[in-house]
Amino acid sequence: MSSRTNLLRVLGFALAAAALAGGLRAEVKRGDHFPSLAAADLNGGTLPDTAGKVVLVDFWASWCAPCKASFPAYARIQTDYAAKGVVIVAVSVDEKAADFAAFVRKWSPPFATVRDQSQKLVSLVDVPTMPTSYLLDRGGKVRFLHVGYYGAETEKTIRAELDGLLAEGHSP
Repeated sequence: MSSRTNLLRVLGFALAAAALAGGLRAEVKRGDHFPSLAAADLNGGTLPDTAGKVVLVDFWASWCAPCKASFPAYARIQTDYAAKGVVIVAVSVDEKAADFAAFVRKWSPPFATVRDQSQKLVSLVDVPTMPTSYLLDRGGKVRFLHVGYYGAETEKTIRAELDGLLAEGHSP
């Protein structure tokens, strides 16, 4: 065997071992269980009880223009759906606590806002861009994924998805 073939074989084994050991990130996608928010290193706000509820997890940043546009829509959704068992958790990926705090002060969202201070959750989920939201069913599975925010179109789609998930009842 050539030294190049040996090198490729060794690299292949190393990558496979790292993947088996959990050393590589895995993109969270539709059908996957979303990682526990309670186990994540989140601060800056209080996590609501999400057990048995339909949950919208939105990853955002203070510097992101579409994120700013999404907050009023999520506030309307929170107002319309909270009593039906929907919870919104907005997870900031801001590195600086002051940037997170200033954004929350300015927008005063009526839903939970927390900061992924160590970037563990955003890395674990492998969030593709800001904003990205994950809509979870009552069992914690990702049912819908929204990459980006496209105004009224995104809000309308999320409302239809929420209606569908709420109609499914309480079975996971």
